[in-house]
Amino acid sequence: MAIVEIAVLGVAAGVMSGLFGVGGGVIFVPLLTLVLGLGQLDAEATSLAAIVPVVAVGAWRQDRAGLVRRRAAVLVGLASLAGVIAGASVATSLSDATLRRIFGLFLVGVAAQFGLRAWRHGRAGSLRP
Repeated sequence: MAIVEIAVLGVAAGVMSGLFGVGGGVIFVPLLTLVLGLGQLDAEATSLAAIVPVVAVGAWRQDRAGLVRRRAAVLVGLASLAGVIAGASVATSLSDATLRRIFGLFLVGVAAQFGLRAWRHGRAGSLRP
């Protein structure tokens, strides 16, 4: 994989995440599988690893601004660790095809949620003068 390709994918995923307000994995994983040809598990693992420096910088900046509720952050973080361990165990036990199908269903759910929100927002907006 060329460094330039990977950097372009990173910038593109970051722009789309910021523009559409979705997590990087929703964008990164499909890009890594479709553009770079990674397997589903490799793409998911790469996406998780890529987010670590972004999260660290973002959390540090938000904490400096006084916006982090540290107790809540620690509790959510610890609970998330348990979920990540369980999820990674399940992911590594599934075939690439099965994991890809499950991820596809997840993306359909995300798309449905965004569509429903847009529809509701459009209806609420139409009631205003």
